[in-house]
Amino acid sequence: MSAALAWSIDPELFRIGPLAVRWYGLLFMVAFLLGFQLMGRIYRREGRSMEDLDRLLIWMMVSTVVGARLGHCLFYDPAYYLSQPWKILLVWQGGLASHGAAIGILGGLWFFSRRTPDQPWLWLLDRVVITVALAGMLIRMGNFFNSEILGRPSDLPWAVVFERVDDLPRHPVQLYESISYGVIFVFLFALLERHWQRMIPGQLLGWFLLLVFGARFLLEHFKIHQADFQVLPPFSMGQWLSIPAVAGGLYLLLRARRLAISSKEHS
Repeated sequence: MSAALAWSIDPELFRIGPLAVRWYGLLFMVAFLLGFQLMGRIYRREGRSMEDLDRLLIWMMVSTVVGARLGHCLFYDPAYYLSQPWKILLVWQGGLASHGAAIGILGGLWFFSRRTPDQPWLWLLDRVVITVALAGMLIRMGNFFNSEILGRPSDLPWAVVFERVDDLPRHPVQLYESISYGVIFVFLFALLERHWQRMIPGQLLGWFLLLVFGARFLLEHFKIHQADFQVLPPFSMGQWLSIPAVAGGLYLLLRARRLAISSKEHS
């Protein structure tokens, strides 16, 4: 069966001399800009300082890129990068990992919250994860434009031939993830809009971890393996890294339920 789509889009949107603007970079930047606007709306509604939000944007950008880069280098090809550690700095050559970004954001926001007493760590995370889900949707679209993070060969009618890679029809797993994260973004945003005044700290973070990394665990089945070394079967590296996140999400949701029941009993 022939593929529904032959995909050969140039990853570069345009070039001016030595400067190339790529679809991935553009979507990455749009993710931060939209996230900043969304967080601005939340900060104004909840009476937080917009100056703090400017600082938060810097912390988020740095912690996301550093965490994603280190995650890729250490989770997916440690032998190569540990033998040539200076190549970790060559971010423009590609290689970012979402699990590493998650760890970087957790650490970066912890340091930020320590310097901003009216914005506790869980309060921040409950709101930032909404923008992270939105960013995940856009970044996976960037991966699709880059013809990277490829799916397994498929004969389904919506399979895609990434002509810049080979002539095999494949699952467009980047779009599977992008759509999943978009739905999760809408769910988290709606939950905060309706319940922000009585939200249990850590509840939205719990939903984010459970849904995003649960989806990631399931969708890894449709991907070709990305790690450059053998991982412990039966799971891929992405699945092994998703398990602790899913477990953390379940813990936070059970904790929120327990605190809500306790609050009702004492009211």
